[in-house]
Amino acid sequence: MKNVESFELDHRNVVAPYVRKCGVLKGEKGDIVTKFDLRFTQPNKEAIPTASLHALEHLLAGILREHIDNIIDISPMGCRTGFYLTVFAEENVENVKIALEKSLKEILNAEEIPAANDLQCGNYRDLSLFGAKEYAKYVLKKGFSTNIYGDK
Repeated sequence: MKNVESFELDHRNVVAPYVRKCGVLKGEKGDIVTKFDLRFTQPNKEAIPTASLHALEHLLAGILREHIDNIIDISPMGCRTGFYLTVFAEENVENVKIALEKSLKEILNAEEIPAANDLQCGNYRDLSLFGAKEYAKYVLKKGFSTNIYGDK
């Protein structure tokens, strides 16, 4: 099996929440793609409920694009502890942290979840705006670090 970057991370020693640049890929034609680990909860100790994670995904998909150019995708982690953010070009981790915090503050004022219907979403019944706001509050209160082993 080829190397999977996230499998190389020791999930026992990281301290969430954090923003981590976890890869920069350079394509054959000079394209640059940067991947970030946006960790909201502590691995193997906490997990975001599916409806809350799904709602955060819908909300961040639009709001985060207002603060960061060239987003390819924001995808929830299967372990439900956060998201992967993929962007064209090389992006600074501190800029991503600031943009994420701004986006989460905007989510606190959201009145609806975008694309929460059967036309635009494959599981539109499994969304929680209340839960998304609760997890946004939770991580904003704790504060995001750019040091994955804590700010000690």
